[in-house]
Amino acid sequence: MKIRLLLVDDQPMLRLGFRMVFETQPDLEVVGEAGDGAQGVAMTRATRADVVLMDVRMPVMDGIEATRRIVESGSPARVLLLTTFNLDEYVFAGLRAGASGFLLKEVPPPDLLTGIRAVASGDAVVAPQVTRRLIDAFARHLPDPATGCSPADGRLDQLTEREREVLAEVVRGHSNGEIAETLTVSEATVKTHVGRILTKLHLRDRVQLVVYAYETGIVRPGQKE
Repeated sequence: MKIRLLLVDDQPMLRLGFRMVFETQPDLEVVGEAGDGAQGVAMTRATRADVVLMDVRMPVMDGIEATRRIVESGSPARVLLLTTFNLDEYVFAGLRAGASGFLLKEVPPPDLLTGIRAVASGDAVVAPQVTRRLIDAFARHLPDPATGCSPADGRLDQLTEREREVLAEVVRGHSNGEIAETLTVSEATVKTHVGRILTKLHLRDRVQLVVYAYETGIVRPGQKE
């Protein structure tokens, strides 16, 4: 079955460019376009979209509020936020609103396509540079394991040595491609490992994995590499 896409952006030429890229993919189908967030919310219901590509800054209703309304409506659609502005206020607000991912519009087309498919499958997608800042932000609010406030979690014992290595790389904010290069394995292998790690630790996505890593003392606040 094709992934049904809804494009929500106030720039018609940008929507056209996205449509041209997506229509070359046999597993993707653009089912509608909207020029502002309010239209996007209404069309999400009308088109039964699987994934909504949502701009952040738009007239009438911005992408953050539109995302919040789509999620609160109980829609099964997943929202992937796209923006030219790499600002923490957008990242944090978007993820709190329930977005399944956050990518910059300058992302290469292959990475955007990968992100769409990942979001459609239930995964979360966050640009690596954004993940790094999320890590730093969470670190300021979580207890330091050195104080004894965050005991180790027994679920970690289920991980293999290779899965622990992959986990460490994910926590550093590295993409699957970067992890594959570091560990000298294929990206597909990395993706499989990440999926198994999430399953074993009962976590939903990579963002939860980062929080978990701090809470259990896998890394400590302020630790970079």
